[in-house]
Amino acid sequence: MHPRVVSQRNVVAATLYGLLNPIPFGCFVAALIFDATYAHTGVTLWIKGAAWLILFGLLFAIVPRLVNLVQVWITSRHALWRGARIDFWLNLVAIVVAIVNAFVHTRDAYAAVPAGVWLSVVTVLLLAVAHVLVAVYANHRGVIVHD
Repeated sequence: MHPRVVSQRNVVAATLYGLLNPIPFGCFVAALIFDATYAHTGVTLWIKGAAWLILFGLLFAIVPRLVNLVQVWITSRHALWRGARIDFWLNLVAIVVAIVNAFVHTRDAYAAVPAGVWLSVVTVLLLAVAHVLVAVYANHRGVIVHD
């Protein structure tokens, strides 16, 4: 067997993807917690914090999604599995839902309560399903995702 030669560009892209991909999920989960806290307490600080977390989650989602776009759809060097495309679409739909959620959070705090919470739930569920799909695939192929 010949060792697979990976170009420097692929190493940088994989490193950026590995570093930045978990950040949006953490921001969206924290935004969901902040939304639920606001719905329970009514303190405006929580809904404004959720709006900022959604914004940061969207900003940090740009680079990993671009890397994922190139790896899944443009380059044919990677052995694609069917789940990679499903993961891409789940992440893309989650980002669209998060954009809508960001617009909902620009409203008055009282007006953002039911829609903001549900959109946060949908965003987190879509991203969680995508992460579980990647983990199951990696486990099935014997690849260690995280040490």
